Amino acid sequence: MVISVGRLWSLAVVVAALWGCMPQSGGRTGRDDGDMADESRLEAGLGAYLAGRFAQSHGDTRAAADYFTTASRRDPDNLDLQQRAFTLLVAEGRLDEAAVMAERLLIIDGEAALPSMMMGARDGRDGRFAAAEKRFAILPKKGINGFLGPLLTAWAKAGQGDFDGGLALLAPREETSSFAPIYEFHAGLMAEQAGRPDLAEGHYKAALAAQTSVRTVEAVGTFYQRAGRMDAAAELYQRYLKEHGDRSLLDARRLLAAGAGPPATVATAADGLAEAMFDTASLVRQGNAHDLALVFSRLALALRPDFPMAQILVADTLGHQKRLAEANEVYRAIPVSAQVSGFARLRLAVNLDEMGEVDRAIAELKSLAAATPDNHDALMALGDVQRRHKRFAEAADTYDLALVKAGGSADSRNWGLFYARGIALERSHQWPKAEKDFLEALRLKPDQPDVLNYLGYTWVDQGINLEKGRKLIERAVELRPNDGAIVDSLGWALYRMGEFQASVRYLERAAELKAEDPTINEHLGDALWQVGRYDEARFQWKRAMSLDPEPEQIDPLKAKISTGQLPGQPLK
Repeated sequence: MVISVGRLWSLAVVVAALWGCMPQSGGRTGRDDGDMADESRLEAGLGAYLAGRFAQSHGDTRAAADYFTTASRRDPDNLDLQQRAFTLLVAEGRLDEAAVMAERLLIIDGEAALPSMMMGARDGRDGRFAAAEKRFAILPKKGINGFLGPLLTAWAKAGQGDFDGGLALLAPREETSSFAPIYEFHAGLMAEQAGRPDLAEGHYKAALAAQTSVRTVEAVGTFYQRAGRMDAAAELYQRYLKEHGDRSLLDARRLLAAGAGPPATVATAADGLAEAMFDTASLVRQGNAHDLALVFSRLALALRPDFPMAQILVADTLGHQKRLAEANEVYRAIPVSAQVSGFARLRLAVNLDEMGEVDRAIAELKSLAAATPDNHDALMALGDVQRRHKRFAEAADTYDLALVKAGGSADSRNWGLFYARGIALERSHQWPKAEKDFLEALRLKPDQPDVLNYLGYTWVDQGINLEKGRKLIERAVELRPNDGAIVDSLGWALYRMGEFQASVRYLERAAELKAEDPTINEHLGDALWQVGRYDEARFQWKRAMSLDPEPEQIDPLKAKISTGQLPGQPLK
């Protein structure tokens, strides 16, 4: 990627202004060796700063941390640089380095939020809860700190045996009403730790009534199990799976097999602090604040190294940054005994596939499928990998096995498996079977845009069921009007039905929505040719050729470009 000189200069001006090193009129014109050394140091720092800004803007927190740390060493009095470097060091899990910088920042600003939070977490980890409470008490009362501060302070009080004081901080209040489910959840955890099961259950029920996250369901379900209420636990797990289907994140059978023996979700006050950090990381991750998600996930793991859900969040965020090898190191560190170990192996395999290690990905998924005979997620992921690499017949066979495990048509959530198998069958030239799967997927999930589009497009492309296909695609466009692939399908249906002017209108829209798709550009070229816009048609065919078309598209495109017309069609 290229950065313009103008952008670099504007950043340089900002940094120079921050550092107070802009040349001033009327100053000295001569320079001694000390001036030159200072200038050289600042220039080196400026370069590191710019590189750090670039790395951070592209989601590479590892490189950004290195660059900003270098820049901060070049100018140790620059508070902005120190804060940036500190935050990124925490995000990268380099907490010993960050602690040194935190102490320096707290000397400059005794109420600096993130350094106070980190040092308070360290105090809590080491059992110094009174010191931790003092750190947390000075956190700002707005923004994310306004939400997190009471949670951390509550657990610091609990660590000192003051459970009533901690629970009072988690009581509903207007300024934190939007976070009530999380506060109720933590109140349940705290009451359970305090040995007040009835109070804990009340808070847990309030949390579940507002939000059924997998973490809450697991905590409440195992609470029921420890109380010997296995039916209540089983009912909660099944209700969640029916609504969400996250089998790889919630292994109900495995949980129930532990009987009354699952450990408490939060056993200590330090665990409670870690839970608060994790919940915050999850919140900011939902808002696409990936750097902050890493910060809070790392703090959660500093407090509780054996915290698989926090490890999952770290690995997932690293994967979002395309740091797939590092993400897989984190996934591999999750013990097999962990509830989410299957999910970790699943994500590891997906990353291997994205890294080009297809055979390793397939081997990992086959091994996982064999190890989890009551779970079809690994088989579905395996079929997806095979389909992605055009091993369509193999993928269809894998989806067969997945559907048997998943219960077939008896479970309406399996529409996606029928849809995926239908694609594999259609691409392996088994259309009658594929058509049945698409129709079954629609029966299970009426008005599903992808299924409507795929079935309607295939009918139209084959020249069969044109009117029915057109209606299916029109419905898909109604449901998803800004999906370029679906708009293209409608344009192509109109083309196949001879409505060329209307076809051009939709295909031009599709090309705007999905400009890099070779098939859409080829379709638009064909339609433009049919309405006499020959030069534009040729341009679209050339564009399609430049966009890495499928092998079967290449020769027809070459012929169109060479002759300037559709095969067998004379110029009009």
